[in-house]
Amino acid sequence: MDFFETLFGLSPDGGDGSTEALWAGAIAVAAAAFLFRRRILAWVAARRGS
Repeated sequence: MDFFETLFGLSPDGGDGSTEALWAGAIAVAAAAFLFRRRILAWVAARRGS
């Protein structure tokens, strides 16, 4: 996992891959939120009502 170092030419994590893992996790969370947005919004609306 060294795509960040390859693309940008710097290594903020010292080459251990934690930056790439953080980016991958953030993208996965954003994708899940996008896919389940209606269910999430319904849950939030239900929580506000009670």
